[in-house]
Amino acid sequence: MDVEQITALLHSELKGCEISVSGEGSHYDITVVGDIFAGLRPVKKQQLVYAALNEQIANGSIHAVNIKTYTPQEWVDK
Repeated sequence: MDVEQITALLHSELKGCEISVSGEGSHYDITVVGDIFAGLRPVKKQQLVYAALNEQIANGSIHAVNIKTYTPQEWVDK
């Protein structure tokens, strides 16, 4: 998989979110900003992103991800 494919996949699963993906090979850094994360604990936020990538992680297309998630307000306050 490449950055564009992962970005498209995440956009299809995490509607209305701003998504940034960087990396290569099977290691990626992912930042997602969206209202979908409002009121969620950090682990639940990450689980939403992992769920969108579950098949690719299972088949080895993606080996390692570093995920950062924010609500729009958390992003502004960052």
